[in-house]
Amino acid sequence: MYELELDKVVEMVKNEKAKLVCIQLADGLKPRAKEIRDTIEQHTDAKVVIWGGSAFGGCDLPRGLEEHGIDLLIHFGHSYFVKPEYHKMKHAS
Repeated sequence: MYELELDKVVEMVKNEKAKLVCIQLADGLKPRAKEIRDTIEQHTDAKVVIWGGSAFGGCDLPRGLEEHGIDLLIHFGHSYFVKPEYHKMKHAS
């Protein structure tokens, strides 16, 4: 079972003063969508919508959410998207 760190998510929602939050889940985590939504809504003033589209990785983010009043997008299930130059190795002389 995955640790979703929902306490950190709740704090983020509060800190951002978000009123409408979109949750995007990798396919394997979609069965936990209700648990995530309920936790956020019970501990904050935010309403939550679940993104039903694709989530193929950390770079597959929904576009145009701000047009629907989304204040915050929370993406579960993939590592941070890191630029390749951050992984350059130093070689010994």
